[in-house]
Amino acid sequence: MASISTLGVGSGLDLSSILDSLEAAEKSTLTPISTQQTSYTAKLSAYGTLKSALETFQTANTALNKADLFTATTTASSSTAFSATTTGSAIAGKYTISVSQLAQAQTLTTKNTQTDSKAAIATGDSVLTIQQGGGKDPVTIDISAANSSLNGIRDAINNAKAGVSASIINVGNGEYRLSVTSDDTGSDNAMSLSFSSNSDSALKDFMGYNGTSTDADNGMEESVTAQNAELTVNNVPIVNSSNTISDALEDITLNLNDVTTGNQTLTITNDTSKAESAIKSWVDAYNSLQDTFSSLTKYTAVDAGTDSQDSSNGALLGDTTLRTIQTQLKGLLSNTSGSATFKTLAQIGISSDASTGQLEVDDDKLEAALKKDASGVKDMIVGDGKATGITTVIGSNLTSWLSTTGIIQAAKDGVSKTLNNLTKQYNDASDRIDTLVARYKAQFTQLDVLMNSLNSTSSYLTQQFESTSSSSSSS
Repeated sequence: MASISTLGVGSGLDLSSILDSLEAAEKSTLTPISTQQTSYTAKLSAYGTLKSALETFQTANTALNKADLFTATTTASSSTAFSATTTGSAIAGKYTISVSQLAQAQTLTTKNTQTDSKAAIATGDSVLTIQQGGGKDPVTIDISAANSSLNGIRDAINNAKAGVSASIINVGNGEYRLSVTSDDTGSDNAMSLSFSSNSDSALKDFMGYNGTSTDADNGMEESVTAQNAELTVNNVPIVNSSNTISDALEDITLNLNDVTTGNQTLTITNDTSKAESAIKSWVDAYNSLQDTFSSLTKYTAVDAGTDSQDSSNGALLGDTTLRTIQTQLKGLLSNTSGSATFKTLAQIGISSDASTGQLEVDDDKLEAALKKDASGVKDMIVGDGKATGITTVIGSNLTSWLSTTGIIQAAKDGVSKTLNNLTKQYNDASDRIDTLVARYKAQFTQLDVLMNSLNSTSSYLTQQFESTSSSSSSS
């Protein structure tokens, strides 16, 4: 008997359409599961958005949680001969400064010249020792005869990292000198260059230096003298080996560039602009976080009698985790462990819009508060940096919320677990439907085969009856 390749051929019924309808009816039971999967996937993504927004706010909160913002100062010099930088603890005031001498690094240069910087000077191997003052250890450098050209000596000294640098100077007429300069300024860092007793005599004569130029014809001479910086601050004499002086004035570093003509003035003034800028950036970051809260919890009303919610609703509408963070954060803004001068943000010009939760800054009031008592503002905002202060307490909570054991991660883990369960439910239901549809198809195929067989038998019997009837009529 021929097999049935298309459903319905044998039975004359539209079994394919019937099977499709049965399959569609069964698969419709998957829709609630896939709808839940879509919802929880959106929720998982929303938690990622929430975490990112909190991290952005955390960055601004950390930037504001620095006490030295509120003690910042600026410097102004009446002369380009010196400048200054300060730390947050520098005291505002004026200083009279006079610079009579800059610190210099010593430079030694060979008296004799060479006409070929690549030609060897020595015929034997040598050991050079460079000794600098200031308690530094001597450095020994091996110089082979083959490597005793100006180029070779230069490279050997520089590669030894001896606290000096060597270079070759072209003095014209095809003649070259070797120059060695100390890395550090100051008279204590003056150097001597000596050779071991068995070193090559030609090399000794060419570049030996024992601290003085005793040999008028040989060795090296001091082309730049090692010297200290000399200056007065408020008419107090100061000597320093460096042109960067950090220990003369408390929390102030002087940078000397040149000598001065008479007394000049360094002015240190309080600078509230850094604190003001950090506070405004913090407010902007807080408001941006509130925008994220609003977006994730957006609600659009639907017509009465409509069961489904609007598809534009926020993925975390009614979410406990977000609501907890939002409520706690709002409460942290009212931290009252402030100073005697300021206890609330409103007192320094930062108010909250009750309808939106956004913060607003009164620039004039904020600037006036910082100028009046920057320390008091710092006490309210930063506190002790450990347990008190608005940004300190907020920072601790942000760290907790964002940690791997925090409430956001716990919420994400819960959603991921639910998604895994939904995936299993969907796959199990889909497998069951596939099995059921396959059974329906097998049954329909058997029906087709049976009906085809019955139809064939019916046709055969009809032909036999017709043949018998025809034979009887002929008789």
